[in-house]
Amino acid sequence: MTISENYQHVFIVGSKGIPGSYGGYETFVDKLTEYHQHLSRIKYHVACKANGRGVSKKIAVMPEQFVYHDAECFKVKVPEVGPGQAVLYDCYAIRNCLDYIRKNKIVHPIIYVLACRIGPFIGKYARELHSLGGRLFVNPDGHEWMRDKWSKPVRWYWKKSEQLMVKYADLLICDSKNIEKYIQKTYAAYRPITTYIAYGAETRKSSLEDNDINLSTWYQQWGLQPRQYYLVVGRFVPENNFETMIREFMLSNSKRNFAIITTKDDKFLQKLDSKLGFSLDSRIKFVGTVYDPDLLKKIREQAYGYIHGHEVGGTNPSLLEALGSTELNLLLDVGFNREVAENGGMYWSKAVGSLKSLLEQADMMDEEERRHYGELAKKRVREAYSWSFIANCYENQFITEKDGFNN
Repeated sequence: MTISENYQHVFIVGSKGIPGSYGGYETFVDKLTEYHQHLSRIKYHVACKANGRGVSKKIAVMPEQFVYHDAECFKVKVPEVGPGQAVLYDCYAIRNCLDYIRKNKIVHPIIYVLACRIGPFIGKYARELHSLGGRLFVNPDGHEWMRDKWSKPVRWYWKKSEQLMVKYADLLICDSKNIEKYIQKTYAAYRPITTYIAYGAETRKSSLEDNDINLSTWYQQWGLQPRQYYLVVGRFVPENNFETMIREFMLSNSKRNFAIITTKDDKFLQKLDSKLGFSLDSRIKFVGTVYDPDLLKKIREQAYGYIHGHEVGGTNPSLLEALGSTELNLLLDVGFNREVAENGGMYWSKAVGSLKSLLEQADMMDEEERRHYGELAKKRVREAYSWSFIANCYENQFITEKDGFNN
């Protein structure tokens, strides 16, 4: 491999890697490298998780180093130490990047770290990177320390880690304007340099036909029919407000079903069922996960409506994907969701009866009104969140950085 000074070398750390990994950061890296694979001035190097939880089957069969979307991908193997593996993974990956930069005499590299997991360790890495003439970029994600799933000590760690990542970053790329405002206000003492580049989405239709065998089999398996179900897709965690969504749906008079595509958490599921008794309501259907992107897109397209209860994070990928595919989107009324959907969604609060009333209102809508909401949602995605637009923003940011080094 020839190391060219004409390239802006960008090392991406923090995703599980490409190809074949499913998640917000993983999709981002996949799309960014896809749209930039023919660029002559940017060269990507992507860390890929080699073992442990969440490893992509496609990555598992790859050699230690491989090329995907013209990006130089390298696998990182980490001791399997439970939840702490994610922290070790980022640290090992950055060490790999720094060694590569030094060995190959990379000029003015950028290391772009996704999420704020390694704040207590980032100072030494930042100093070493600066000594090599490089810059540290960070995507701070969104309020990980607020998630209910973490214990108090872990939440303290996340908050402290966020603070230190902000302190040592040369640039923070925020995928939400609300997150950018939060960073600027909370960490004003560090005078953080921030910019806003959103997450992306697509408005293209699924490639599956309405009578596709995989689609009809999925519908039959779960007792669902097109346009006769509301949908949610997201991690089964408290801050995504599954309890409120299920409770309100059970209170509603809707004749439609509520299909819940989510990760498995038997403990949380049992706790929720003992509290709500949703297993006695035949409309509530936990349907597992769907990893086929075209099948998932088709399921979104044929939903009567999408219900979104996320209240922690920045620009949420599942919301963007819903806006790009589903006509009617019923969204929890928080700043992040308002910022993204604007007038392309309808809004509910966590107050008892709020979502119930909105569901019953939505059930009475005629086709023209639903189509109007769908057009507004897709317009919003096309204008502010298309992957081509987001990729152009990153290209301008990275090239500007390179030109700045050379001036």
